Amino acid sequence: MSEFRFTNDEMYARVSRFADLKLRGMPLMFIDSALPGHQRMNYSVIGDTASENAEFKPAIGAPHKFQIGMGFAQPGNGPAFHTHEYVESFLILQGQWRFYWGNEPGKVDGDMVLEPWDFISLPPHVYRGFEVVGEELGWFFAVLDPHSVFTSKDPIWDPAVERQAADHGFYADENGKMIKPENYDELRNELMARLMAAEAAPRQGQS
Repeated sequence: MSEFRFTNDEMYARVSRFADLKLRGMPLMFIDSALPGHQRMNYSVIGDTASENAEFKPAIGAPHKFQIGMGFAQPGNGPAFHTHEYVESFLILQGQWRFYWGNEPGKVDGDMVLEPWDFISLPPHVYRGFEVVGEELGWFFAVLDPHSVFTSKDPIWDPAVERQAADHGFYADENGKMIKPENYDELRNELMARLMAAEAAPRQGQS
């Protein structure tokens, strides 16, 4: 018999139901999230998934040797140009997403449109951004290498993105932790309501 034994409660704690997960969204997980064209809902399933916002609470708290996140965005929106010091990969669940990348900030060297069930693995240090194209809401599933939390800049943004975020009152300190504007709560609630309404709209239309 195995020396490792788990109770039912311990097993239940390792389950993330999608209906519950969608109540745990963070519309301002990153400093670019307040910018037009980069607004989206992020979910932490396992680990911090590179969050700059310390409010994140992963759906499954047990430590893992990988990190998993999910998210959605409306057409024309997605993460701004940035990089990480570790591998970040994405599986497209819904919609069409254009990924673009480059070897230095401010310069795009290539791009590709991915559709549901397409997968992309982005290497460390390559700058990347992605956005929903077409007319349908887009969902993604992300897997990230393990990494330390709030010990350095992460994500590492294109300097132009940092300047735009600062114009909206959002900064990240040297440890990669978000510095919030005074109206953060108002902005968070407004964006949360707008994104949740957008996510619910297709289901209402299909009923």
